[in-house]
Amino acid sequence: MRNFNIKLLTIVMAFLSIASISAQDIDKLADSIIHKTFIDKNGPGGVFMIAHKGKPIFNKSYGMANLELDAAMNIHNVFQIGSMTKQFTAVAIMMLYEEGKLDFHDPINKYIIDYPMGDKITIHHLLTHTSGIKDFTKMKTIRDIAQKEMTPQMMVDFFKNETPEFAPGEKFEYNNSGYVLLGYIIELVSGKSYEYFIENNIFFKIGMQHSRYASDKELVKNRANGYHKKDSLYVNKTIINYSVPYASGALMSNAEDMLIWQNAISHNLLLKKETIEKAFTTYNLINGEKLSYGYGWHIKEMENKRSLEHGGSIFGYKSMGVYLPSEDIYVLGLSNCDCHSPTQVTRDLANMYLKYLK
Repeated sequence: MRNFNIKLLTIVMAFLSIASISAQDIDKLADSIIHKTFIDKNGPGGVFMIAHKGKPIFNKSYGMANLELDAAMNIHNVFQIGSMTKQFTAVAIMMLYEEGKLDFHDPINKYIIDYPMGDKITIHHLLTHTSGIKDFTKMKTIRDIAQKEMTPQMMVDFFKNETPEFAPGEKFEYNNSGYVLLGYIIELVSGKSYEYFIENNIFFKIGMQHSRYASDKELVKNRANGYHKKDSLYVNKTIINYSVPYASGALMSNAEDMLIWQNAISHNLLLKKETIEKAFTTYNLINGEKLSYGYGWHIKEMENKRSLEHGGSIFGYKSMGVYLPSEDIYVLGLSNCDCHSPTQVTRDLANMYLKYLK
């Protein structure tokens, strides 16, 4: 019996040793990938996370959260997530669809009566970036409103009379205006502000305690300050009014909350399985060409496995999230300088861990 216990202990110790070495290997490999881009430990940095089966197996911060206060980054810091906001907007639209309050094929003039070509542009077109509407971020006059408080109606009026880029459904062209319109439709249909709807129906519901609609005026606990880089110097980010990016890019979050979000999506906590799958469907253009964008997510491949992705970029910040459903791997990168893109780093981390599991 004593020999059996010794053998069992030896096996257990060997297993723990292998697990420990594996964890060390992942840390080492992840660090080597991240340090290729995030090389300045005294400059702005970021937070990176690799999660497997809903739990983080790597979660680490790099660089500084605030240069003026000499405050190091930590894994709890809150960032602007930019266009990753579109995932939340798309899910809010799908929630209203499940409630029977709208349909994806509704023309937008059902809700915004005077919108030009509103009888031909559908909610589906807005979700998939196939509407042909002019992207307001590409308009030269954007500088005239960037720091103004804008209502959703004012934002829509800002771009609605611009000449369309193409006929609805004819092409894919990434478009922030479409998601502003979706935010406005959420308000018109629900009777609540976009901020209220997202916070109460998503953030509070699933426990995203560190997420919110952005503000530069209000105090945000653990906020990582945002930076630009000019020549070789870092400078504080340009101030914008977040009523301008609105439903296309105005949310804030941290790594912990974004994992809660991904787990809620993966386990159908907010939507029925058949509804959320509409977000991950590859739709067709009029000419039959397949899109690589669903409802709020890019649909790509990594090592012949489906990869659901989205990034974000807004003054002072960049973000990227990659989810591999077949392996339940979620990788997230958040940066507090728009000079450091986490996009390729995050994809490389996902690829590394995917190969590591083989």
